Amino acid sequence: MAKNKIPSQQELQEEIRDFLEQKYGAKVTFPEADLGKPKDGTDTSEGIEAIQFDLKPQELEAYLNEYVVHQKEAVEILSTKICTHFNRMAYERSHPEAETIVGNIKSNILLIGPTGVGKTYIIKLIAARLGVPFVKGDATKFSETGYVGGDVEDLVRDLVREAKGDTRLAEYGIIYLDEVDKIASSGHLVGPDVSRTGVQRALLKLMEETEVELRVPHDLASQMEAMVQAQRTGKLEREKVNTRNILFVMSGAFHSLEDIIKRRLRSGSMGFGHDEGGGQKTMTTDDILAQVATEDLLEYGFESEFIGRLPVIAHLRDLSADGLFDILKNPKNAVIQGKIRDFKAYDIQLSFEDDAFRLMAEQAHTERTGARGLIRVCERALIPFEKALPSTDIIELMVTREIVENPERELRTLVFQHDIRNFQRDFLTSAGIVLEFSKKAQDTLDRITSSSETRVKTWLEDNFKNYEYGLKLAGLDQFDITSEVLENPAQYLDNLVKESCKPK
Repeated sequence: MAKNKIPSQQELQEEIRDFLEQKYGAKVTFPEADLGKPKDGTDTSEGIEAIQFDLKPQELEAYLNEYVVHQKEAVEILSTKICTHFNRMAYERSHPEAETIVGNIKSNILLIGPTGVGKTYIIKLIAARLGVPFVKGDATKFSETGYVGGDVEDLVRDLVREAKGDTRLAEYGIIYLDEVDKIASSGHLVGPDVSRTGVQRALLKLMEETEVELRVPHDLASQMEAMVQAQRTGKLEREKVNTRNILFVMSGAFHSLEDIIKRRLRSGSMGFGHDEGGGQKTMTTDDILAQVATEDLLEYGFESEFIGRLPVIAHLRDLSADGLFDILKNPKNAVIQGKIRDFKAYDIQLSFEDDAFRLMAEQAHTERTGARGLIRVCERALIPFEKALPSTDIIELMVTREIVENPERELRTLVFQHDIRNFQRDFLTSAGIVLEFSKKAQDTLDRITSSSETRVKTWLEDNFKNYEYGLKLAGLDQFDITSEVLENPAQYLDNLVKESCKPK
């Protein structure tokens, strides 16, 4: 490189990467820097024009109901408040003369529900339908002073990356922060609770309105890029993202919150836990969590200002075995559609019986991980087939209850029967002779091939390669393969041919 030549962004990044690797080793993380406008300097405001600002609540609700089951109340709340959030932004964009409302609070959302009930899935669906960028973070990764060179503002920078550098589009995105219940203080003033409270406070300004610098001190590459840009233009530009319109969705399982709500309900009402007739009324965990109030979340360990930034609370119910079954039956569910696509990659048509869905739902429910359990159950049943069938010419698989119960046994049975049929078909095509296998003969063949771990088709082809000529010599157009034949095919054929050659 010439001595006085100003390096390009790519050259600059390569030099910095080489320097960091030499100093700290190849494992050093090199942060990305292309957070701002595209390299050609063009305005990408067309990204904003693609946002569905005018989507109606009932339209979004109908869309979600195509994918989500057994979460009626949560879907209604989310559809309504998120649509209103975007329609209100559209109104404010088209009416810049409207008076600003002082102290306005965004419709940021708190989702409460056990793992695997679809909290992330629903928000991803909404973001995709609206056409806005979406990022997901984990609250447990943050501390009051940041972690591994990052802080909560990195969520906004990630949103810009997701928007492919379109800062204006990023300002209308959705940030989803999971496991937010883990940053609740337990009421102590020392230990990890100080950090948890600090994370809550760090999130406050993001959830309301602030400007986030895209270039930060710990991002060496972007700082160097800014210096080069300043050399070229004579001024240092600071790119920022305003969080005023970014929608924040927090979620968590909130273990033990149920106990806090129970105590409040018992102390506030003599009728808690009793029906109208005076008898004991059984309330489920879902029934109790549905009655969560601000005071319960404060007792759980959240700052009042933090909860004040989350005016919308939606509770997602735990999924029963019936609910999991309905998910599997839904033609748009990602679990089954994903497996169908996996097998289609090998030109194998995959289908399912309802009894198989029912057993998968029952097994997944025992794992207590919601819809995530469906993925494990499905994979456990189908991985043996996914491994073996591409090496066969099997082009269809109907998943039955028996396959879910014992995949290895059913796989062997499937391949076993398929190999026998193929061998019979090929032999008939080649020799014009019909071969028959008795049930006892099939049991013998299974025993022989199982002990040698040999494919049935391979074993039959190796041991019956002379039978086409021999059976024709014997003048047969049909032959029954018995256990005796299978125990010593060569010897049996030799005896058969000799016997047929004797003068009658």
